[in-house]
Amino acid sequence: MAFDLDEQEQLAALKDWWKKYGNLTTWALIIALGAYAGWSGWNYYQRSQALQASQLYDELQKAVSAKVQRAAADIQQKFGSTAYAGMAALSAAKVAFDANDLNGAKEQLQWTVDHGADDDYRALARVRLAGILLDQKAYDDGLKVLAADVPAPFASAVADRKGDILVAQNKIDEARAAYQLALDKMDSQNPGRQLIQLKLDAIGGAPAKAAA
Repeated sequence: MAFDLDEQEQLAALKDWWKKYGNLTTWALIIALGAYAGWSGWNYYQRSQALQASQLYDELQKAVSAKVQRAAADIQQKFGSTAYAGMAALSAAKVAFDANDLNGAKEQLQWTVDHGADDDYRALARVRLAGILLDQKAYDDGLKVLAADVPAPFASAVADRKGDILVAQNKIDEARAAYQLALDKMDSQNPGRQLIQLKLDAIGGAPAKAAA
């Protein structure tokens, strides 16, 4: 009997509470559900907008890349013996790379390597082309691209890229030597030394030699 009385008291208390706060609770629940629905709808809208924007941006990049490639090809054909042709090829390669057109980027970089009138541009093209070949796991081709004399300011960058390729080939001793050479050829104040030192340390290399 005591149990039944307790239940009746609880039920009466619940009814009393509902009379006082039932409407408020219902509206609070409706508001909460509405807010959640609005938040979910907004997130869906944002994702949908982002996806559409991304697709349009990709189309824009491809369109821009195609125009840049045509302009670069025109410059190369008409003014191939000038430094501007190499500059155009490097710019076109960057645009193609950003548009995920790796073949287009490789073609422009290879043109600069083969026909560029400026030694610095050719060296820069070698480093960038080797980077793409590294990403494509064409390691031997990448090393061949780097197997050429380059101006002194690019010796460090070439050695660094060689180290990256050699690490990918698991040729750790050769990679260590390449990274050390990259450090030796780089100015002691160049902030890029830190990254090369980190890569050297990661493969068990000795600390960089102290600058003279």
